[in-house]
Amino acid sequence: MTGMNENPLDLLPEVLLAASAVLGLLLGAWLPRRRQWLTGALAGAACTAGIVAAGIAAAGPVETAFGESFALDTLTATSRIVILGATLPVLVLAMPRLYADPRETEFYVLLQLASAGALMMAGAQDLLLLAAGYLLASVPAYALAGFRKDGPGTEAALKFYVVGALLGVVMLAGITVLLAAGRATSYPMLRTELTEAPPGLVASGTLALLAGVLFKAGAVPGHFWVPDAVQGSSAPVAAFLTTIPKIGALAAFYRLAAVPLVDAGLPWADLVAVLSVASMTLGNLAAFFQQDVKRLLAYSTISQVGYLLLPVAVAGRTGLDQEALLYYLSAYALTNLGAFAVVCALPDAHTIDDYRGLARAHPALLASLVVCLLGLVGTPPTAVFLGKLDAFSAAFDGGYAWLAVVAAVNTVASLFYYLRWIAPAFLSRGPMGDPGAMSRSAAVVAYGTATGSVALGLLGGAVLDVLGGPLAR
Repeated sequence: MTGMNENPLDLLPEVLLAASAVLGLLLGAWLPRRRQWLTGALAGAACTAGIVAAGIAAAGPVETAFGESFALDTLTATSRIVILGATLPVLVLAMPRLYADPRETEFYVLLQLASAGALMMAGAQDLLLLAAGYLLASVPAYALAGFRKDGPGTEAALKFYVVGALLGVVMLAGITVLLAAGRATSYPMLRTELTEAPPGLVASGTLALLAGVLFKAGAVPGHFWVPDAVQGSSAPVAAFLTTIPKIGALAAFYRLAAVPLVDAGLPWADLVAVLSVASMTLGNLAAFFQQDVKRLLAYSTISQVGYLLLPVAVAGRTGLDQEALLYYLSAYALTNLGAFAVVCALPDAHTIDDYRGLARAHPALLASLVVCLLGLVGTPPTAVFLGKLDAFSAAFDGGYAWLAVVAAVNTVASLFYYLRWIAPAFLSRGPMGDPGAMSRSAAVVAYGTATGSVALGLLGGAVLDVLGGPLAR
């Protein structure tokens, strides 16, 4: 093709991550078992370099790469930084558990490939590239879910795979229908062509396409895999599954809503609003009486998607939507990873009752848990508080005041199950003694993410100022 911008440096963060995965796989074949951690260090270096590259690219003009298939704008730059920044603590959480494991290298490779898929989804401006990013983000994640090869892990991987494969096929069918309707797969071209296409064809293609995106986001109705996959997989993998793919999927969903679907004449905004209410309400109700902490966080992440869909529902209707989504994604990533870091730090504590006596045994860790759980509720001065406030403001400004009210009610209701986890930690020790030995590396991640959540909340005004800007079209 002629006239295309085919400079690979435009995709430098993605290239660094993919190259690190390939190089790490080759190194792992030759390194002795107790030196496999070097491939994890290589992955960390690639993520750090990718963050730097993304930061530098963010200062450049809004443009596209490889024709109009990949967008280089604030949405892509912020998603890159958040995804790569979230991958780093997952690596730190996983490395002590995997030290000298026969498949240690494979874990780091799968993690990088899945993160690269999330990066591609966030920047995709073509339906075919979106499908490729979906597959790249999904297939390695299936293997990660069942990485332990035990009964719960196998069940988690199987359920995750079955739902993902089904909705992936539905997504590809939707892309085919939209290609027939719009005679193109590029978002800018679809924005023009879909206005003249048969509404029924556009509606059916859009619904099928969104099935795959909602699966990656963990939103209703593609949420069925989340509780079992999160509970059955290891804690670092659970932290990954509930954070990183969600960022890429929601960024992709926002771009779809703001570019090709904005003029399609479909009531997609009302549909997203309904999905938002369903996700936050179902997630909260299901989390109320959960005893397993990973399963509780799994339903929590479903409810969080509901709040994150508020800016998507009003995409293109207000000037607050993009900055609200990007800031909330950043805040959620920090806070959710912090909660899972506490779970990783106490590998012997699986239920809420196992956290009895945590205040006396590990007070600093309890402080991190309190900050992260109350942060997920939206308690000031944590970053999620400002993220929710911006999301509610965007919904009000975009004409969906009722949606903001429903979200506020759900936020208050969610306080119940988070307090159910926190309260026993202040009680005396249970019959089994204290919560058990603490992983120092995971505790450091918990301290860092909890502090980062508060710091991001305090610096929210300055951060929000740089999250605006036009989308590549």
